[in-house]
Amino acid sequence: MSQYKTSYDIKYTNELDEFLQNEVLSGLDISVDEFWKLTSEIITEFSDRNKSLLEKRKDIQKSINDWHLNNDFDVDNLSTYKEFLRSIDYLVDEGNDFEISTSNVDKEIAITAGPQLVVPVMNARFALNAANARWGSLYDALYGTDMIDESDDAEKTGAYNPIRGDKVIAFAKQFLDQYFQLQDGSFTDVVSFSIENKALNLHLDNATITMLDDESKFVGFTGSANSPQSVLLTNNNLHVEILIDQSHSVGATDKAGIKDILLESAITTIMDCEDSVAAVDSADKLEVYRNWLGLMKGDLEEQFMKGGRKVNRKLNPDREYVSPDLAEFKLSGRSLMLVRNVGLLMTNSAVLDKHNNEIPEGILDALFTICIAKHDLKNTNAFNNSKSGSIYIVKPKLHGPDEVKFVCDLFSAIENGLNIKKNTVKIGIMDEERRTTVNLKECIRVAKDRVIFINTGFLDRTGDEIHTSMEAGPVVPKSEMKMQKWINAYEDWNVDVGLECGFKGKAQIGKGMWPMPDEMLKMYQAKIEHPSAGANCAWVPSPTAATLHAMHYHEMLVSNQQEILLSRDKINLDDILCIPLAQDIQTLDQNTIELELDNNCQGILGYVVRWVNQGIGCSKVPDINNIGLMEDRATCRISSQHVANWLHHDVISKEEVIASMKKMAEIVDQQNAGDPNYLPMSPSFDGHAFNAALKLAIEGKDQPSGYTEPILHQERLKFKAK
Repeated sequence: MSQYKTSYDIKYTNELDEFLQNEVLSGLDISVDEFWKLTSEIITEFSDRNKSLLEKRKDIQKSINDWHLNNDFDVDNLSTYKEFLRSIDYLVDEGNDFEISTSNVDKEIAITAGPQLVVPVMNARFALNAANARWGSLYDALYGTDMIDESDDAEKTGAYNPIRGDKVIAFAKQFLDQYFQLQDGSFTDVVSFSIENKALNLHLDNATITMLDDESKFVGFTGSANSPQSVLLTNNNLHVEILIDQSHSVGATDKAGIKDILLESAITTIMDCEDSVAAVDSADKLEVYRNWLGLMKGDLEEQFMKGGRKVNRKLNPDREYVSPDLAEFKLSGRSLMLVRNVGLLMTNSAVLDKHNNEIPEGILDALFTICIAKHDLKNTNAFNNSKSGSIYIVKPKLHGPDEVKFVCDLFSAIENGLNIKKNTVKIGIMDEERRTTVNLKECIRVAKDRVIFINTGFLDRTGDEIHTSMEAGPVVPKSEMKMQKWINAYEDWNVDVGLECGFKGKAQIGKGMWPMPDEMLKMYQAKIEHPSAGANCAWVPSPTAATLHAMHYHEMLVSNQQEILLSRDKINLDDILCIPLAQDIQTLDQNTIELELDNNCQGILGYVVRWVNQGIGCSKVPDINNIGLMEDRATCRISSQHVANWLHHDVISKEEVIASMKKMAEIVDQQNAGDPNYLPMSPSFDGHAFNAALKLAIEGKDQPSGYTEPILHQERLKFKAK
């Protein structure tokens, strides 16, 4: 049980107070007393507003439920439906055109398009891996994945298979030929490199010398001009570094001595305090904030065993080069870091108000993550994050312009209280709730001085789509959801609105996660659709995936694609409002219904059992077919809401849900049999994890906005108390 201190009509845990005094505020121009005074003032000013916004959500949802109970939804005549949505302030009037005016934005957000990682900041090792994923080995990414087939004795066996290695090298040199074309010959013909008269000379095996077709793509090197150790190239604002070492085991087999090719990969990373973590109390939040502090101060380290040896991981330093005209320069060795705070719904026991109530966790996150980021604003360490002096906070699960304005006002108050220049704190608006989607332009308007990011998130957005229209009728099977009119309209609408509001060259337009970390060839074949759609960043599940996805941004300059998209007709709002109802639900055979239910229950259980029992907020969870999928609370939300919808409309029964949960719990237990820390759910089916999964399905209709957090937190706290 945490012990509390009291001052300024608030209580806060001893551990949080000591963390502040000894770690966070050391070297900053604010005392612990001043911080808690500010916290008290912020709570007084914003807690009731937070509560009122949540009440508005409930009132709106009740009105929508009542409307569907008394009206038939007519997809061919939406005027009555839209009029109703306006009458309850769900749909607001759209104002005049405008452009965002955000300033001091780092080039990684404003200009450079590329992959984006999202990683649980609660896990120091994962956080460091992601931060260091700015540069990735193309050879390793190809060799270790299904990008290279295993035919003709090219299996991934032993320490190194030279046959597979040759296939990797051939692929990589084809990549170089495609985006760094030579005036004559191919990179397969190169035997050495040299720099002369500010130009890169490539010596070929026929004793001739050639150059790049576009000489401006050569931007630097390391080592000597006559015999460089690496050559730095650039294309579409992304860097590629060719590493040369004749003594290396791989370089010795290459006629040019090339040992590897590094790609600039994860341009930005979201350090996540939300969906990918399981932080339910003061001790958990302390771990989250301590890792964020280490990243902002540049001193985070993590030791672990790998391959029988101890590894000490820390942030990579900047990379040093010499330009063609022999001037020294550096490139960042790390991904630009944003931090995702939690939304408005949950509270946390780390701080209590004057009535002994837990304060909104989103307020706590804002106070701590902004204060901690002041260390980066000082720009006094070699691992500086923002070169433009900004703090980047991604804010999830906002419902409409009022809530976006609330967050902007909160950031302004904290900036003022911490003596930070106004609009230093930038906001990333996650377009993952239906009320934000349909009002996206007005959401951006109220944040136009600090917005740097909008994105789409299919899973959370689908969860809210189902929950919002719960009373409209049963929805289509989950496998059919991506074929519905609303989802494609939603994806294009997000890009259209962002471009309309002047995001091009100023802010990120993002797309969602590739969920299968072991299916890299499929990702490579499919994910070109994201830059093609005008998105200048897209989520990937690992540093390896970031390196492979980076190749898509060499294929296409996103700013050019955005220029083309600016001239297309904007998506019709009516298409977004098409509720994905199953018109022929009665024709589904029982086997199809049972398979859908089993799939949902297995996904819920596979995620929840690790969340509740082990505190793992994001991991690769085997699905019902034993295909590993990256799961977080968003995936759990859509599955639980889908079961809740079919249960509510009598497509399935409560007894069938319970039976499926028990059957799937046994399968999930088998899938986790190799984990020594795993606690089986069967045969008792009475543990906190199983109870949480069952509640998420059976009580899903009554959960606020269909969120999973209240039930997960409740059962995790019970488990920890044991």
